[in-house]
Amino acid sequence: MAIRFVEIHAATTPTDLNTEWVVLENDGKMPFITRGCGMTVGRRGQARRRELGIIDPGFVLQPGTKVRMLTGSPGAKDQGTPPDDGVDGVTNYYLLLPKPYLEGAGTVLTLTLRGQVVSKAEHDPATTTGVVAK
Repeated sequence: MAIRFVEIHAATTPTDLNTEWVVLENDGKMPFITRGCGMTVGRRGQARRRELGIIDPGFVLQPGTKVRMLTGSPGAKDQGTPPDDGVDGVTNYYLLLPKPYLEGAGTVLTLTLRGQVVSKAEHDPATTTGVVAK
């Protein structure tokens, strides 16, 4: 699978859930269906990870496209202003989580499908994309 994290953006404040997001990109040649995928969060060097939830109903990520997965809810004005949907070529998808999950530098995000790792990235707020370069 050629799914990769291309951006990790931390929330500006803990209550502004719609300002925390990750951007996934499909670099492959086949569509990727996210239904049933899970996302976990952990710390660099620790084996224990916390499950954030299962993506359901999910979405189809076509080859060459990106999706922005925001932490909050689309209709919650008190959760901050999300980036405009589709304006920069990236569609918004809301995870409907109750609180931020990024824990600063060294936070490791893993996208899984049926227990298998699809993509993994480490957060580094010092970089422009928020993703540690490989």
